Amino acid sequence: MGGHAAGEVASRAAIETLSEFIAHTFVDHDFTWPFGIQENLDEADNVLVTGINLANRKVCHLAEENAELKGMGTTLAAIYAPDGRIHIGHVGDSRVYRWRTGQLELMTSDHSWVNEQLQRNIISEAEARNHRWRNVITRALGNRAELEVDLRTVDPEPGDIYLLCSDGLTSMVPDERIAQILSDNPVDLTLLCDALVEEANQTGGIDNISVILVRVLP
Repeated sequence: MGGHAAGEVASRAAIETLSEFIAHTFVDHDFTWPFGIQENLDEADNVLVTGINLANRKVCHLAEENAELKGMGTTLAAIYAPDGRIHIGHVGDSRVYRWRTGQLELMTSDHSWVNEQLQRNIISEAEARNHRWRNVITRALGNRAELEVDLRTVDPEPGDIYLLCSDGLTSMVPDERIAQILSDNPVDLTLLCDALVEEANQTGGIDNISVILVRVLP
């Protein structure tokens, strides 16, 4: 989280912990579920939720052990596809988008004060984009032991492109411009990532910009 103590430490620890847990599940099919199993979720969603909760616990422990890390936190957005479907998990205001047949669709809903007001029709889209509290998030890894993870599962189609990004991109570049950039060169994902980061920097670049693009192959 930009502006918070050791946000880069929190984000690195979260990604490493989540990645290590998911990799472990492929090696050991009899692994322990440290938070139990949610019977209403399939195995892939349980893996995703467990990994994110482990990441949250790791960030919390690091902050407890080192006074210099006190107050650190991070948002997280992830996709996981072990079974032919796209499982999406997120916490905070990092986002997942899907680009399909020329259309950009937001697949997550920000855990932020502004988005909550927007969903209640208290403020408008224009007010939300420029609101002084637009960076206030209501859910993140590292600020409490109990964590609620939003989940969504969708069926992929060949050619789909999934965009995972921090608000360093979306606070600077509106969805319409993101869609335009993706349509310019949907073949080379590396060039697209570079173009999105460059656009965010040119329009202000006031926060860290994380961009990942993933294409669904035939």
